[in-house]
Amino acid sequence: MDALQVKQCCADIYGSGAARFLLGESFHPGGVELTGRLASLLKLTQQSRVLDVASGKGTSALYLADTFGCRVTGIDLSGENIDQARADALTRCLDSHAEFQLADAECLPFDADTFDAILCECAFCTFPDKRQAAAEFNRVLKSGGRIGISDLTRTPEPLPELDGLLAWIACIGDAQPLESYAEWLIGSGLVVESTEAHDHCLAQMVDSVRSKLLIADVLKGLGKLNVPGLDTEEVKRFARAASAAVRAGKLGYGVVIARKASVGAS
Repeated sequence: MDALQVKQCCADIYGSGAARFLLGESFHPGGVELTGRLASLLKLTQQSRVLDVASGKGTSALYLADTFGCRVTGIDLSGENIDQARADALTRCLDSHAEFQLADAECLPFDADTFDAILCECAFCTFPDKRQAAAEFNRVLKSGGRIGISDLTRTPEPLPELDGLLAWIACIGDAQPLESYAEWLIGSGLVVESTEAHDHCLAQMVDSVRSKLLIADVLKGLGKLNVPGLDTEEVKRFARAASAAVRAGKLGYGVVIARKASVGAS
């Protein structure tokens, strides 16, 4: 499976009922609480125009629009996610502040200097061409604007029990040390302002997934659950391995905040 197929497969899975059942609404460790932390670090205001890259079903974008009053554009590769996000925006009367469209992070359909802030949660590590994605972020960001990335982190040694397509879907396949994410952004011309470790958020999500898998087995046995695409035995094995890696300090979760230098700044 090539890089484009992996990227599209991940988008399709995250648009499925199985993903929502296991991961909840936010699809990333820390939920909207960590999104709020990112928003604070990005210094969002009502005047901010924000790009949410890999916005999923729009949970973070709608939270930002509702809480901070900013204008948010969410992009995703899943048409089902986009349709759901648009419907939720209408239902919550947030469609004037939040819009959603199909787009690829490595080829953003926006003019240069469009956004005051960019948010990318638990997705950057899945982009096949991280250099190109970082360059696109820099291009569409306004002078002085900020980008906030939250993502899976891992130590350099191999984790053979966490290989394969499921690892990509779980954002582990090409996870990097936190410093590497910072280096991708620096390489695009951005200035890193801060990094933060939030490993406990990943531990909580893995524990939640494992608990839901036990519930899923009971419900399936009673004939009360039918989630296409959910192989509970495979996911349970993977979740056990992920939990062990988190406890051993081999997997974690972190935040990187970077800024585009202001025009005329030395």
